[in-house]
Amino acid sequence: MVTLREQSVYESILLRIRFLESRSVRRWGKMTAPEMVCHLTDSFRGVLGEKQVSPATGLLGSAPGRLIFKWGALYAPIPWPPNVRSRPEVEQGKGGTPPGDFEVDRKALIAAIDRFRAAEQLLQNVSHPIFGRLTFEEWQRWGYLHADHHMRQFGS
Repeated sequence: MVTLREQSVYESILLRIRFLESRSVRRWGKMTAPEMVCHLTDSFRGVLGEKQVSPATGLLGSAPGRLIFKWGALYAPIPWPPNVRSRPEVEQGKGGTPPGDFEVDRKALIAAIDRFRAAEQLLQNVSHPIFGRLTFEEWQRWGYLHADHHMRQFGS
């Protein structure tokens, strides 16, 4: 299972972030590259308890829904599909942090990923807004898949 815990995977994601340009063109969705960088940072900050993110409700918040979506997102051997909705607190144009200086925002994303990779104790007591409780390894899998999804969105 590919995760951010693996040094080579982590370095690959960092390289892709560093090659991203503020004017990179999206392949799908509405976000610009600077907005996507802020979205990823907000997502990692939410997991770390640095930004409030509401839990999903309805089918996504039910035990069966959590189990199905967790398995599909973390274990299915297919890339995440385009245009999956985010929680409003990390969605651009709603509660997400608006972009500022691209280089500052890029550094903030890398710093958030570094804190996330080092937060094993913290992550044992955190619930994902959709998937519920995750192991540290599952969190690292989620972190990789989320970053990879958005890097692919911009061809990186």
